[in-house]
Amino acid sequence: MTPLTVLAVEKHSQQVTDWSGRIGWIVGLLLFVVLVYWLMCEGWKWRGTLQSDLPALPAAPERPGEPQLTLKGRYHGSTTAGQWLDRIVAHGLGVRSLAQLTLTEQGLQVERTGAASFYVPAAALRGARLDKGIAGKVLTEGGLLVITWAHGDKLIDSGFRSEHAAEHDAWVQAVNTLTHDEEGAA
Repeated sequence: MTPLTVLAVEKHSQQVTDWSGRIGWIVGLLLFVVLVYWLMCEGWKWRGTLQSDLPALPAAPERPGEPQLTLKGRYHGSTTAGQWLDRIVAHGLGVRSLAQLTLTEQGLQVERTGAASFYVPAAALRGARLDKGIAGKVLTEGGLLVITWAHGDKLIDSGFRSEHAAEHDAWVQAVNTLTHDEEGAA
C-alpha cells in the first residue's frame, strides 16, 4: 500500500455539531443566570424588610442656611456604623448614585441623581473620617469620605467619593467641627 492509499482509507467526514445539545446548554445557562439574578433581587427586598424598623428620613428644612461646603461626586451607600459590610437598603439608602453634598450649620443635604435625596440634621451628625471601603466599594487608603450619623436608634455610616479627592480633608474637618459645636451647645 502506498501512502496515498492509506490516507484515502482513513479519510472520514467531520463530526456534525449537535445543535439540540448546544441549545439545551445555552437555555440551561440562561435559566441559571435568571435564577441567580432573581435570588439577588429577593435578597435585596428581604434586607429592606429586615430594616423596616428604620424611621423615615427627615425632610430638609425650607431654609437650610448658608452653605459652608459643597461636594460633587458619588454616593456609594450606607452601612451600620462600624460594620462596613452591613449595607442599609431601607428608604433607598443602598442605591449608589451621583450626588451633591451641601453642609450648612443646620445639617447635611445629600441630593442624589436617580435616587431619593436625603437630609441629615446637624444634631444627628456624629463625625466624619477618611476610610478605604464601604459595602461593595473598596478604594485606596483614605479614598472614601465616610460620614457617621444617627437615625432613630441606629448609627449609620454613609460613604462618598468626591470628584476631587483633595476636598475630603476639608469635609472631615468641617463635619467634625460642626459635631463638636453641637455637643458643646447641648
